[in-house]
Amino acid sequence: MPVRRLHKPGGEPFGDDFPPQVPLFDGALRLSVNAFAIDDGEDITLIDTGSSNAWHPTMGFLPQALGEARIDVDRIRTIAFTHTHLDHIHGLVLADGRDGFPRLSRLFVPRAELDMFRSGARLSRFHDRAEPLDPGQQLSANIEAVAAPGHEVGHTGFRVTSGGETLLVWGDIVHVPSLQFERPEVAWEFDADQDQARETRLRILALAANNAWCVAGAHLDSPGVGRISRGETGFRFEPL
Repeated sequence: MPVRRLHKPGGEPFGDDFPPQVPLFDGALRLSVNAFAIDDGEDITLIDTGSSNAWHPTMGFLPQALGEARIDVDRIRTIAFTHTHLDHIHGLVLADGRDGFPRLSRLFVPRAELDMFRSGARLSRFHDRAEPLDPGQQLSANIEAVAAPGHEVGHTGFRVTSGGETLLVWGDIVHVPSLQFERPEVAWEFDADQDQARETRLRILALAANNAWCVAGAHLDSPGVGRISRGETGFRFEPL
């Protein structure tokens, strides 16, 4: 991604003064794209699906990742989206056009983004199968939807509880982990509402740090899961 996708408070993009702690590759940012499978021992709930072959060619490896994790796609009965940007939803359809999850029975889309989801032809076979998702809604006994608007109008996280511990699958709260934990005021050009995204990022980071939650992020570096603590000026992320 071009470095000018990052914006300072007030909307000014970074230019020649781009922060040195952010690694660049041929002058551009490199971002991980993650999805998360939650296994309750019977069925698996998948949060986001990646982009399949709808965007950059390095983003379509969810089927291989599921294979490496020894996850049988037939056990994935529920899929829930954090939001409807193409790098989160297009993995419903494989590159060869087949359904990525043949036994899918529940498909949750944030209510405010249902029209966005239903506007694209590629996923037309799923338009009528999508169920609206609201903050506070329970997907199961252990998974609750959490409002996290800003990056997109219906942007949603998922609080997962088990064995006295909590994991927050937070979607796109952070895009550039080498910068935005330390400086959460830095915004992303693709945030639909940059001011709201900043407010949500600060709120969620504080919530995770104060409660010792683990977090899982779509654009955190592999493995994409870790813990948050407070730093001198912002926050710190410790990957698991």
